[in-house]
Amino acid sequence: MAEPADPDLAQAAIEYCYERGWSDGLPLVPASQPLVDKFLATTKRAPDEVIGSLEQVGRDCTVYLAAINAAMAGCLPEYFPVVLAAFEALMRERAARGGGWQSTSGPAPLIVVNGPIRHELGFNATGGVFGPGFRPNATVARAIGLIVRNAFGVVPQVLEQATQGVPGRWSICLAENEEESPWPPLSADAGVPAGTSAVSATLTRTCEFVDNRHTPHAEQVLWDFADTISRTGSLIFRDTSVGVVFCPEHAQMLAAAGYSRADVQAWLIEHCGRTGADLRRAGKNGLRGMARFADDDTSADEEFSRILPSPRHVPIVVAGARNAAISMVARIFGEWSGIATVVEQA
Repeated sequence: MAEPADPDLAQAAIEYCYERGWSDGLPLVPASQPLVDKFLATTKRAPDEVIGSLEQVGRDCTVYLAAINAAMAGCLPEYFPVVLAAFEALMRERAARGGGWQSTSGPAPLIVVNGPIRHELGFNATGGVFGPGFRPNATVARAIGLIVRNAFGVVPQVLEQATQGVPGRWSICLAENEEESPWPPLSADAGVPAGTSAVSATLTRTCEFVDNRHTPHAEQVLWDFADTISRTGSLIFRDTSVGVVFCPEHAQMLAAAGYSRADVQAWLIEHCGRTGADLRRAGKNGLRGMARFADDDTSADEEFSRILPSPRHVPIVVAGARNAAISMVARIFGEWSGIATVVEQA
């Protein structure tokens, strides 16, 4: 029979991690070498393989460093291939490789898991999918945050310069509800065959809910999304990008009305935007390069400016419970790469 753990020793180890500045503010799991070895055993990748770099700070992340931070985040070893896939997917994002982690908007990773791994590891895809309570969702996302902090050195108020930041910056990892989705999984749109375990990821500025359980008409629901997507407060560049996370009820309503995922994207591209007068009232009708600024010119007041240039600027996911017609709009920082990463297990 195993000896009972000594809580005083555990507390001392946790305080040791705090003292060295490794923590995101919450207690860490002490990462002993035997524990880290269990993580490394779940992948065929070499411990010294570099899996990401931030050239502007002159730092790299190796598989070994990622394993340490995944262990400290509270992951089980079997989650580690998902952590690696999520990190690789994020490093495909131009914003993440550039200055995204250090931006004044403090964007959050948005991680979407597809395929059998969802059930094998117990990822939440249904009720409360953006919230707490599920170890894989919470700790995989937290592992990414600790990697960025400890491998890249992006620490708040030092290299990270968020003005206010995003609540839940290191906690948004959801599994797609493929069982109740009327469309193929997101990963299939991103180049990975359906039925394959894969991760897609991007950076988001914030999430905004759309609660529309009041109409049976699909186009009225789409207009509600268009209004949320088109609010002037989020329009800082000529074009914008958003992810839409439909609950099953909204997705099924749209599909029953004959909309494919591509049809929904095309509708939103056509209808999301504002008139010149709307933009002028908000001081955003002029452009300097790609950025919006105030301009006194009223000649374009009647023109409608679209803000979503392509389907890649509006990825669509289905997640959550089928118990209320509430969905989410996620403001993407930059542009989603459109590429999913396969989860590779040893």
